Amino acid sequence: MAGRKAVFVDRDGTLNVNIDYLSDPDKYQLYPGVAEGLKALRNAGFIIIVITNQSGIGRGIFDHPTLGRIHERMKQELALGGASVDAIYYCPHHPDENCACRKPGTVLFKKAIEEHGIDPATSFVIGDMYVDIAAGKKIGARTAFVPEPKNLGRARKELPSWEIGPDFFGRDFESAVSWILECEKGN
Repeated sequence: MAGRKAVFVDRDGTLNVNIDYLSDPDKYQLYPGVAEGLKALRNAGFIIIVITNQSGIGRGIFDHPTLGRIHERMKQELALGGASVDAIYYCPHHPDENCACRKPGTVLFKKAIEEHGIDPATSFVIGDMYVDIAAGKKIGARTAFVPEPKNLGRARKELPSWEIGPDFFGRDFESAVSWILECEKGN
């Protein structure tokens, strides 16, 4: 039996404006086109899984309940655009802890794969950082790199030096969704 297809998405810098250690739900702001893009992916039969590093918890900047409120705000913002996510997995650890769940580690991806019956070979990862792409490649998914708008120029210059490159480089979330939908037509 074939597994389900999914799109794994990073949170900060991919779905929403990246505010270092976002700890106030009222400051959560989706990027334009994200809700519409997630809705299009859902309509194409994908389940949507958010996987995010949240070291602000390990650094003592905010706690698990605060992160829960931020994720509730994210869900509310997505719902206004007719979109939703199926699950959210996060790593709360400080980078110095060298845990296996922090991207580019794949523990959270593997947990989602198991819990949701996902086939990584028919799935995609969208992220704004190298760690997202590296994790996606490790699990065998196709990857879309969409840097934050303010980092687009720098990202174009740095990309050739990456040890592991993305399958797609996009200017925004919508372009990554279009690419994924085009890939689906080719299947």
